[in-house]
Amino acid sequence: MSDLGTLAVIFDLDGTLVDSEPNYYEASRRTLAEHGVPGFTWTDHEGYVGVSTLETVTIWRERYGLRVPVAELLAAMNRRYLDLARAHTRAYPEMRKFVELLAAENVPMAVASGSSPQAIDAILAGTGLAAFLRTVVSSDAVPHGKPAPDVFLEAARRLGAAPADCVVLEDAAPGAAAAHAAGMRCVAIPYVPAQAGAPEFATADLLLRGGQAEFTAQSAYTWLRDTAR
Repeated sequence: MSDLGTLAVIFDLDGTLVDSEPNYYEASRRTLAEHGVPGFTWTDHEGYVGVSTLETVTIWRERYGLRVPVAELLAAMNRRYLDLARAHTRAYPEMRKFVELLAAENVPMAVASGSSPQAIDAILAGTGLAAFLRTVVSSDAVPHGKPAPDVFLEAARRLGAAPADCVVLEDAAPGAAAAHAAGMRCVAIPYVPAQAGAPEFATADLLLRGGQAEFTAQSAYTWLRDTAR
């Protein structure tokens, strides 16, 4: 048995495993501009980090008074994002090392994301992470997205792991809240370090306030080993 015992690890994708937020921002900016909403800024985008694409476009429709159907907005957003994701997505180097460390110990792993299944598959394939992360759950597959716990509970079910044996890695407040609601431990790596004081992050078992700049594969592995149940 591994030093990590019965542990299973569930990764959020965007902003946690890979730096995909610039692609989501650009896809958002172009989609909104097409529908008469210019000037969407990176600061505006930060408010949607951790929110599913479906929920994001639903909010846009009300916030900006858009008359286009949600399904049409979602399709346009996903199409633009996929084009960008295939060409430009970068896996965080220390996260890649961490995945490889866990794989070497045969630790069960999954990805649980608010992105579409097509986006998740494209990113994992393009970054080479698909070789290690074969269990994938999109919020499209469950009744409710984050901050509801559904996507994490479904990932645990597919891994055959008890929620209490799962550790979630998350970059966004809704994801940290979802992990807590699922009864799972959480390593929080805020994508926007200025948001590290959000109350949802206070429920995390390990909070790296500096975000990815503070994350290393070895220190995360050591923490998991030292806190293994």
